[in-house]
Amino acid sequence: MNKAVFPGSFDPFTKGHANIIERTLNLFDEIVIAIGVNSKKQYLFPLENRIQSISNFYKTEPKISVKTYEGLTVNFCQQIGAKYLVRGLRTSSDFDYERTIALMNKSIDKQLETVFIISAPELSAISSTVVREIYNHKGDISQFIPNGFKI
Repeated sequence: MNKAVFPGSFDPFTKGHANIIERTLNLFDEIVIAIGVNSKKQYLFPLENRIQSISNFYKTEPKISVKTYEGLTVNFCQQIGAKYLVRGLRTSSDFDYERTIALMNKSIDKQLETVFIISAPELSAISSTVVREIYNHKGDISQFIPNGFKI
């Protein structure tokens, strides 16, 4: 079984995240959307809301599950038997950062492969950070989150 982990904070879950997941569905038997928990990070949306919203959005897709984890993503992958990490790339700076992480993960677990998916051009400007900023200033974020997604 080809199990992949798509890790992130998903605070909030955006059209960019959904697009990466949709494009990887045919590549893997199972995709775990892994919501990382970092006690030092300040989140806009509570963890339970993010879990529930993403789970509800994908409730009809049997290949997708939503889990949370703390600590190193590579350790989480080992715990659940995932051999692939999926990462979306929006910019060249994303690649530089993600490449370094992928190489470090590979040094920890030689069996773990990182699969990079380049974001769709029309979605490459969307980042959770910017969407949070718009939301915090009472802006309309509906164009940046998937249709039918409930925050």
